[in-house]
Amino acid sequence: MLCDDCKKNQACIRLTQVSNVNASKIDKHLCEECAKKYGDFIFNVNQNFSVNDFLAGMFNKSLPDTPQAQPRVEECPNCHMTYRDFSRNGKIGCSVCYEIFAKKLEPLLRRLHGDSSHTGKIPKRSGGQIELRQRITKMRKVLSNYVVNEEYEEAAKLRDEIKALEKELSSEVGREHE
Repeated sequence: MLCDDCKKNQACIRLTQVSNVNASKIDKHLCEECAKKYGDFIFNVNQNFSVNDFLAGMFNKSLPDTPQAQPRVEECPNCHMTYRDFSRNGKIGCSVCYEIFAKKLEPLLRRLHGDSSHTGKIPKRSGGQIELRQRITKMRKVLSNYVVNEEYEEAAKLRDEIKALEKELSSEVGREHE
């Protein structure tokens, strides 16, 4: 099929224009050169054209390789890794990256692991205090939910359990310092 505009080259792109005024639709079959004249997209056969590039063109944003489209990229000052690098390979460069990309990583970690804070394993011999502290922390979260939902009887029971565990924790700490 030949290009609808120049009638010389082979058409490789189908362009559909929809009018907002009367909802009319115009289909055009264009060659690469004529499609460039429309200015909405920049086509280059030698480049990979990703979905991100397509969506950027749909919303009238420039493609990443144009100078005005260069957004401020957050980069780790330690290993010079960007969030885009992380999203490509799935690995964090260094410990500083966790601080730099914290706002973007926290929702991802919550979705993957259920929480964004690392609890780790607790040693059986010496982990009594750590386990008690974690248990108290979880119980306090549940307690606050009870209060928000106005379940005061359950909240009072849980409050008493927390006090008993805190007393147990303080006695363990006292035994350790003797």
